[in-house]
Amino acid sequence: MNIKRLVDLDLKDKRVFIRSDLNVPIQSGKITSPKRILASIPTIEFALQKGARVMVTSHLGRPEEGKYSSDDSLKPVVDFLKNHLKYPVHLVSDWVNSSFDTLPGQLTVLENCRFNVGEKKNDETLAKKYASLTDIFVMDAFGTAHRKEASTYGIAEYAHIACAGILFVAE
Repeated sequence: MNIKRLVDLDLKDKRVFIRSDLNVPIQSGKITSPKRILASIPTIEFALQKGARVMVTSHLGRPEEGKYSSDDSLKPVVDFLKNHLKYPVHLVSDWVNSSFDTLPGQLTVLENCRFNVGEKKNDETLAKKYASLTDIFVMDAFGTAHRKEASTYGIAEYAHIACAGILFVAE
């Protein structure tokens, strides 16, 4: 099977949407095992180094769709990334219904995708909204690739370019 790979694409000034697996165990607001985050960093750093406008999302826990839960927020992941990347990192909460800008040389973390209504059901309208945010969709969450969700499957159908990230290819 011939799969497009992130490392083969021109990323300069492109909006790159990375679906990572940042679903890490958290107790009392602290990450107890950062293994999945650390495994995702090479893909994120590669895109940033190539001048892309990088955004990343993931699920965390099992929140009820449409309801924010601080227990399932990616905020601890953002704090971890701030300490492990040499790039500015910020969190965007309501990223589907609000406008935000992603600049080259900074990482935008899009809040837990499972907070979005229609994520788990692969809602077509939601998948198209996700795809409208990006020039290149990068699937880097091997552990969730079997799920037919808006951020793992639907977006790939509608994105201009869909490819595999460094971790995904290695898996």
